[in-house]
Amino acid sequence: MNNLLVHSAMGTPISIFSAAELASWQAQQSSTTQLFVKTAQLQSQKNILIPNADSGEVERVIVIAEDDDFWLLGDLAKQLPKGTYFIDIASEQVESHAIAFLLGAYQFSAYKELPAIVAKLAIEDAKVYAKVKAAVESINLARDLVNTPAADMMPQHMAEVMEELSEQYGASFEQIIGDELLEQNYPTIHMVGRASDNAPRLLDLRWGDENHAKLTLVGKGVCFDSGGLDLKPASGMRNMKKDMGGAAHVIALANMIMAAKLPVRLRVLIPAVENAVSRNAFRPGDVIKTRKGITVEIDNTDAEGRLVLCDALAEAQTEAPELLIDFATLTGACRIALGTELPGFYSTDQAIASELMEIGLGNADPIWQLPLFDQYKALFKSDIADIANCGSTPFGGSITAALYLKEFVEPATTPWLHFDVMAWNVRALPGRPVGGEALGLRTMFSYLEKKFS
Repeated sequence: MNNLLVHSAMGTPISIFSAAELASWQAQQSSTTQLFVKTAQLQSQKNILIPNADSGEVERVIVIAEDDDFWLLGDLAKQLPKGTYFIDIASEQVESHAIAFLLGAYQFSAYKELPAIVAKLAIEDAKVYAKVKAAVESINLARDLVNTPAADMMPQHMAEVMEELSEQYGASFEQIIGDELLEQNYPTIHMVGRASDNAPRLLDLRWGDENHAKLTLVGKGVCFDSGGLDLKPASGMRNMKKDMGGAAHVIALANMIMAAKLPVRLRVLIPAVENAVSRNAFRPGDVIKTRKGITVEIDNTDAEGRLVLCDALAEAQTEAPELLIDFATLTGACRIALGTELPGFYSTDQAIASELMEIGLGNADPIWQLPLFDQYKALFKSDIADIANCGSTPFGGSITAALYLKEFVEPATTPWLHFDVMAWNVRALPGRPVGGEALGLRTMFSYLEKKFS
């Protein structure tokens, strides 16, 4: 993305017109331009490239807008010829359209050579340039992490990403690896990851002034999920490289926070594992005593995300942060309820949840609140342990998963947000290609920016 965004006032204008505005502009142009625009309209073109009469090069790009659509420019970058362009609209609208333009230019080309995007976007305002750059780089970082094949994005590789991030922003970074997890009382993280040749680990990044408000992010880092001994079918396993999508989200959100220099004491915890099958894999029916001391009966080894998260959440809670947020690709039940493009979230603080919903509906990054319906706690009752790791019925599966996690936080002292995300686009939309995706990040960052700035 760095080579597609330039800090400059120079470029070919991209003008956004309603049909009425276009007619008014068109009436003031030469007969040649008027004919050119009319021909394009007859062909139902929404993006019209006006050539210079003498050179033939693009003199102006016209985008016809029927409404105020955040993703209006989402497909434009891949359609424009080589050149530098600027969005010729009111300055307060540049940021959103620029983000859409640049997100639409995303390509994952680590393993395959793709046609280069040759259209650059210029932004003159330094503050807008910095905000757009941080947002797009962060979202594309999440996309890259999710798109990377599991063989190249195992716990040790994720640790390298976190270490690079810590060096970039002057943060501290530590990791607890393999049997050290048992020595330091992270038993469920170790249990889920012990069957893999890629040692499980807890990644721990800290940044910011210790006197600032504590903000802690936790991300599910299951780098590949076979389902364990409760093995997934081939179709269910095919895209399980994306099961570290929660970790990708919190890494990207941390990048946004640190780039903006928000006055917080940030901590990022990622339990990174591979849920593999081997002679020492954990079994259905096993009982584990978690970091918090709660005993858990394993009903299904494919409900492993909540197991690694519960130890990390228990650790996060020890510092009583002002806000605790986790992201996870946790349940198919949430996808069934809301589809793949609308992430669900849970909150122990209704005021925060309501504000997040409002922000998301206003910035084309919607999220949807689901209920922490306590009556469903009875569904993960165990006869031999404090709780089971999943419900006795598939109904309400996202809710029961959230309620399981809630057992490991202290909502009376720390507001908690849990995001159950897809982290993947199953269809191409303007600005959102098929593959890894960050959902709800712009909304979450907007809230944090407002709260802590």
